[in-house]
Amino acid sequence: MSQSGSPGGDHPPSYQSESPPPHGSFWHPAREWLEEEDDHEDMDYDPEDDEIDEIDEFEDEEEIDEDPEEEEEQVYFDPGINLGDIQIQFDMDESDDGNNQASLARLLNMLTPAGLRQILLHHGWHGGHLESDDEDGGFGMFRSRKRRLESTDQPPKVPSDAGTRLMGSGDFGSNANYVDELKKRKKALAAKLMWRELGLDALGGLRSTRSISQDLIPGSVVDKIIHYDSRCYSGQFSDDGNFFFCCSQDFKVRMYDTSNPFDWKYYKSVDYPFGRWTITDATLSPDNRFLAYTSIDNTVCLAATDPADQSDPSMLDLSSVPSRRLGLGHYGRAHFGIWSIRFSGDGRELVAGTSDHSVVVYDIETRQSVLRLRNHKDDVNAVCFGDVSSPHILYSGSDDTTLRVWDRRSMGDGREAGAFVGHTEGLTYVDSKGDGRYVLSNAKDQTMKLWDLRMMMTTEKFDPLERIDYSSGFDYRFDLYPQDYYLSHPDDCSLVTFRGHRVLKTLIRCHFSPPGSTNSRYVYTGSADGKVYVYNLDATLAGTIDVGAATLHTRPKPYYGGDAIPNEFMWKTCVRDATWHPNAPILAATSWNGWNHSTGTCTLHTWNDSASEDEGDPPVGKNYDCKLRNVPEFDRFQETIRSLKKRKDIPPPPEEFIHP
Repeated sequence: MSQSGSPGGDHPPSYQSESPPPHGSFWHPAREWLEEEDDHEDMDYDPEDDEIDEIDEFEDEEEIDEDPEEEEEQVYFDPGINLGDIQIQFDMDESDDGNNQASLARLLNMLTPAGLRQILLHHGWHGGHLESDDEDGGFGMFRSRKRRLESTDQPPKVPSDAGTRLMGSGDFGSNANYVDELKKRKKALAAKLMWRELGLDALGGLRSTRSISQDLIPGSVVDKIIHYDSRCYSGQFSDDGNFFFCCSQDFKVRMYDTSNPFDWKYYKSVDYPFGRWTITDATLSPDNRFLAYTSIDNTVCLAATDPADQSDPSMLDLSSVPSRRLGLGHYGRAHFGIWSIRFSGDGRELVAGTSDHSVVVYDIETRQSVLRLRNHKDDVNAVCFGDVSSPHILYSGSDDTTLRVWDRRSMGDGREAGAFVGHTEGLTYVDSKGDGRYVLSNAKDQTMKLWDLRMMMTTEKFDPLERIDYSSGFDYRFDLYPQDYYLSHPDDCSLVTFRGHRVLKTLIRCHFSPPGSTNSRYVYTGSADGKVYVYNLDATLAGTIDVGAATLHTRPKPYYGGDAIPNEFMWKTCVRDATWHPNAPILAATSWNGWNHSTGTCTLHTWNDSASEDEGDPPVGKNYDCKLRNVPEFDRFQETIRSLKKRKDIPPPPEEFIHP
């Protein structure tokens, strides 16, 4: 797996193994740094670490389907690295049990620019190109064999001309020509209601109501803060808004009754047995009866959502195939993990994106995989169906920087129907508008892109581009990406490019806003700086929801051995996922949130016309545990911090501690 291709916070660092070698079997000056990093920012896990140890088990059954030449291409040595007279020697002391083998993945990880820098700095080395300097603005690891940090490419024009046309087309909300708009006056809700009551709205009652609702963007003032003792990875409302689920790193999925979107009720929890690192994704069946969720494994759990049903979840093995004659081959437990999973519109199938570069379609009734697509060159981080009423069109986004389109009605040669090209780093998420035409993607190049199926690149034109690598090679899990840097793709076929949010640390998700509560007016995404960004279709920013500021210091510092954690472990927020309620101006954001990202939150944000507080009951901003029980200790701590700030007894934290 390439450095830039390792999906982010879904898994711990690639140097970490589930079964570490015995103490003393392998040591290197970098080991202390690696273990320290594991304690602080253990945001990534590479299942290939386990595959290296387990691959012999499967060699007798079948030859591993990998191209050795392709593997050699991934090994990269930067000739610009000048170590002078420094020599690196790996010493391996034999352990008590005679096991003196070190993981190949661990050794390769130490030989990356990041690993070498830490090793050399440990011994007092301060020269060469591995050292960050003023010239590259502190982004030394951003250098690449393909390009340097200096880029003369101009970012896309904002507002986007194509996006402006879309906003006036009627497919993405209404664009009424009010007098207020002509005179560029700010339209308040009262003014809109007045126009409607006076009968001066030529759009009609229904469209007028939708026009009003599309401007009701939730604010940063938080209604509820639901705390979890581990990081939250995803959370979504059901299509009817009556149900909400949240996946966390403790291998549990909590479900809530949200039939009253302002007053949630705890429903039930389900577990993933023998999970690896975290629950990576979950999806709800169209009838809300079943929840499918998975980890970094080939097994999907299918659990009933009925709180009276306490039975164990069904285990669906996505490596099962009906026959070898299908050409799918054997791909067993150790050979892939699942990053993304979705129910089809009829609830009969699941589609999954995996770590072995494949897209798998699984039939729930027959309990077998019916289709496996392996055209991607890297991990498939995101999948979805293109049309809610049809299972034929599939989208898949990969770390190979492409978004591919599959039409199951013409899969005789196993090739994609076409592809979308334009991202220069790996994709983290893909979302379909559900109309079989528009699709949205988020990527590690810090952009979100809108695509039109009619502008899809054909296979004939796409095939010659497959060998071209536009990725910088930076590791988005640990490295930073220059804020103003932009590299255009020469074959970009996207409609609109959205910039401003930060896609770092983990596989951050993006979505279309729902038609009921927003008139399909916006696209929105989480961000590593602790905010939710809401964009108009013309790429202008419609609003932001600052989750980091709303949750800052809402739970006490944890204690270890009787001592509070050091101050450098400041409060950090990374919004990994967000979901807009389909019928109300409410947004729920699931985040890595807390002291040094060690815990998680689900925060509920509503539109309140910019009011700083609410007179309703219960008061806004209260803290709750995962079962929606109020936590007075957290409330008292929060009030104490607020009172100290008012008396100016403590300074406000630096901005980088709130949004690193």
